[in-house]
Amino acid sequence: MPVQLRWGERTHVMGILNVTPDSFSGDGLATPDRGTTQIVAAAVEQARAFVEAGAELLDVGAESSRPRNAYGDHPDVDADTEIALAVPVVRALASELGDRAVVSIDTSKGTVARAALEAGATMVNDVWAARRDPGTAEAAAGAGAHLVLMHNQERIDYPDGVFAAVVTWLTQAAAAAEQRGVARDHLIVDPGIGFGKGATENLELLHRLAELKAELDGLPMLVGTSRKRFLGELLGGVPADDRIEGTAATVALAIAAGADIVRVHDVAQMARVRTVADAVVRR
Repeated sequence: MPVQLRWGERTHVMGILNVTPDSFSGDGLATPDRGTTQIVAAAVEQARAFVEAGAELLDVGAESSRPRNAYGDHPDVDADTEIALAVPVVRALASELGDRAVVSIDTSKGTVARAALEAGATMVNDVWAARRDPGTAEAAAGAGAHLVLMHNQERIDYPDGVFAAVVTWLTQAAAAAEQRGVARDHLIVDPGIGFGKGATENLELLHRLAELKAELDGLPMLVGTSRKRFLGELLGGVPADDRIEGTAATVALAIAAGADIVRVHDVAQMARVRTVADAVVRR
């Protein structure tokens, strides 16, 4: 039986599976020495460990979505390449772990979303909220899948303030997704921590997360702070793989503010944070 996401009962942990050669956090599985079979095997092994540690969602991405304003320019990945990397992994995860975890495809391309959903994914995680390609929303609607809508923009520029900008963007994105056939109870919003935002903007959104969720009519909210640059800045310049305490602090505080999903690299540790935070917050 597929995993059921029951909002409000507990916080769900989403484990990040980067099927890329160039992840900002250094955990990309598509290293130059691996062929498709080896990449799939590595992803399945990592996913098994994630599920055993407590993850209920597995997010597969085959194109680095790291923000150019923070990490510099990087090459785009065409849809065929993205499909070739992601779909075999999605198919393997859905086959082996689909009864224990939701398999999500992290993409902003409709063709990639459609191929992954056909391979067994049941969630589309679009960092451009189906604005760059409405095909991601159409694919989710056609498959009856969940759709994550994330706020994003190229530059840090908020003349009316970051909070108002995120509320407006996500409200409009949710309405557009519904018009394309995605059921409202299948929509999830994400404030896009680190995307087109500096430390000041990230901290404001995290500080006002409960208020943000209320402004968005209580739609389920995904929060992704794991290993992000602003944590490194707050901690004196530590590298991505040394930001676990900073991640843990933001995960616990996000749960206290009503986050429904936390998207993380360090699943075992953050699942423990979730367990303790839920015990306090959800009683």
